[in-house]
Amino acid sequence: MLLEKLFGFDPKTTTVRTEIMAGITTFLTMAYILAVNPNILSETGMDKGALFTTTALVAALATLLMALYAKLPFALAPGMGLNAFFAFTVCQIMGYSWQFALTAVFIEGIIFMLLTVTNLREKIVYLLPDPLKKSISAGIGLYIAFIGLKSSDIIVNNEATLVSLGDLTSGPALLGIIGILLCAVMMVRNVKGGLLLGIIVTTLIGIPMGVTQFNGVISTPPSIEPIFCKFEWNQIFTKEMFVVVFTFLFVDLFDTIGTIIGVTARAGMIKEDGTIPRLKEAFMVDAIATTGGALMGTSTVTTFVESAAGVNEGGRSGLTAFVAGICFALSLFLAPFFLAIPASATAPVLVMVGLMMTASVTKIDFNNYVDAIPAFVCILFMPLSYSISDGIVLGHLTYVLVNLLSGNHKRVTVGMYILAAFFLLKFMM
Repeated sequence: MLLEKLFGFDPKTTTVRTEIMAGITTFLTMAYILAVNPNILSETGMDKGALFTTTALVAALATLLMALYAKLPFALAPGMGLNAFFAFTVCQIMGYSWQFALTAVFIEGIIFMLLTVTNLREKIVYLLPDPLKKSISAGIGLYIAFIGLKSSDIIVNNEATLVSLGDLTSGPALLGIIGILLCAVMMVRNVKGGLLLGIIVTTLIGIPMGVTQFNGVISTPPSIEPIFCKFEWNQIFTKEMFVVVFTFLFVDLFDTIGTIIGVTARAGMIKEDGTIPRLKEAFMVDAIATTGGALMGTSTVTTFVESAAGVNEGGRSGLTAFVAGICFALSLFLAPFFLAIPASATAPVLVMVGLMMTASVTKIDFNNYVDAIPAFVCILFMPLSYSISDGIVLGHLTYVLVNLLSGNHKRVTVGMYILAAFFLLKFMM
């Protein structure tokens, strides 16, 4: 069967219609990156129009490569957090040019390819202790639910308490609440494609509320020439370049590991022996996408946690990623249409998917504190630190230290100690 050969499609576990709906859902839940990434990176002086084109183009090509090479239902795009580090830390606080930052991203991508070829990235995944693997999915669930609530203004900034409840009586927050209720009812009633339908209906409801703003449908994508292959090689052997590359490398590595473990766990794709199918291929796509993204002028490209939305809709093969990739390609010419979908319409999907992903906590033995405490730390710090990688780091360090200090040192392997030392290095940089 052609679909099986191209995308790893298995008619026993999914259908073409399901995969198409899943792909569109994944795209819609992460389409915000088309607006957000150019806004963030343009703060460095990069051309905003070129950034839009590059963001859409890189997301399309990387996701299509994931579909055809790794055959997994994951979508990729320039990563949130990493783009903020690029713009605000490297360029604004540290004072380096955006060309310097792009060079660091390019070097990071090359290193990732070498780590993938040598299977080191796979080995790191299997070094993580079992309770941590079980907690990652739940931590990501809370993390993406928090992203959804924040993006729709249901949760807002508060100077005294950091966060607080927004105004639920009007505007984006009210629309977000309506969307959550719509998606909840559709899930309870087992409506096929309910999450995608929830996005569409919520978007339409937002029109009379003044939240959804349509400003046309078709536009011509700007040229990427102002940011294409703009590197700065004269500082590649400096300490400053090492620090920046290491930070990009570290965050991307463990964000991707956490996302893939969490989403494959939700999809039931992790085998009984704990292995993940086609993991090396997924890592290679991530590395190639980061390197290619730097060439085209954007920050680190990574697997998006919003892929869980498509998996929750039933996506199980590369066909889901293929559909999402095609949607990103179309967005090059349909930007006004796709960008009209407000965050309040996609936020409910992130909240519902977050609910589904937290189900993995039932596999954690909370009566065994040696396992429960590191798992809890991992789950807790993902949303509170707004970072998947920080949650994994703190959870792993807690596991090693708790076992070591309580006399259970035999549970900690040599590889776990090495990984913990590597994590400690991150805090010392």
